[in-house]
Amino acid sequence: MTTPSATLSSPTAIPFRRFLSRHFRVVLTYVILLVLLLINIRLNERFFTPPVITSTFNQSMTLVFAGMAQTSVVVTGGIDLSVGPIISLSNSLASAVFVDSFLGIVGTIALVLLVGALCGLLNGMIIVYGRLQPIIVTLATASVFSGIALFLRPRPGGFVPRIYGDLLTTRLSTIMQPLFEKGALANTIFDFIPASAILLLLVILFVWIPFRRSRLGLWAYAIGSNQGAAYMSGVNVNRAKIAAYMMSGLFAAIAGLFLTAQTLSGDATKGGVFTLQSIAVVVLGGTSLFGGSGGVIGTIAGAFVLPVIRSILFFARIDPLQQPLWEGVVILLAVAAGASRIFTVKNRLDIMK
Repeated sequence: MTTPSATLSSPTAIPFRRFLSRHFRVVLTYVILLVLLLINIRLNERFFTPPVITSTFNQSMTLVFAGMAQTSVVVTGGIDLSVGPIISLSNSLASAVFVDSFLGIVGTIALVLLVGALCGLLNGMIIVYGRLQPIIVTLATASVFSGIALFLRPRPGGFVPRIYGDLLTTRLSTIMQPLFEKGALANTIFDFIPASAILLLLVILFVWIPFRRSRLGLWAYAIGSNQGAAYMSGVNVNRAKIAAYMMSGLFAAIAGLFLTAQTLSGDATKGGVFTLQSIAVVVLGGTSLFGGSGGVIGTIAGAFVLPVIRSILFFARIDPLQQPLWEGVVILLAVAAGASRIFTVKNRLDIMK
């Protein structure tokens, strides 16, 4: 016989338990991020000031978009080792063609996004029609894209309009200031919102969500879950894979454009570091490297974990030569915590998810 309290709590508890079971790794990533933020706040009392919040977002945003690029491919069961070189190519191309005018800025952004998507298209077509492993193809094209980036920008430099950098890296209050009296937006909610956060929101709403809810996006997840079964169900495997790699190239180009705004210059070697880091934040965010599960919501949290860890190590006055060691230890612990659920899975097939 059940008690009234158990009967009343059951309808609420069951959906929550089901949600937690389905999104365990994503929830865990946000819990880890929250714990790290609390530690950071304890060490740095100025953490919740507008300049520090904006700086934290700006330091994370290139990696966020790089992680979104990698997620687009990983959900299909593939991998893209050309994410970093595409970021370098986008950064070098932007710094080479930018001009200080509205049409010039818009045209450059459109050109860079197109080139990034074409790079992804090339990866996808070689993988699909050449029937080659993604890791081999993207390793080869990574060298090609790096070479083009070095051709465009053999030495760091170039021209980037300052207004372009300010629009993407400043605070919302600064952008809106001309519409109000001087100082009117100080210490308001607009003073705490980085422009990069608005950019991320726009990219999620107008790029990722439409793709995720489209037929191609659903096909991409189906391929990652079981490519053979997806094919037998009528899924156009080739088209979905090509679309996933095009999305990866597009997100990498967005990352390159933000890196350009952040540095106000071009450097053909800047993007290389984001290839492995993008894979790390995908795993941290709970997306399975086997494909079929995960998404950018967890990846975004994973991308913020890395700079927060560096901030903690800095304010804890850890020797700079030892910081990479402790950063790696924290990442390993976070990944191990996410993998700990394996020991509670009754069906071994669920481990692949």
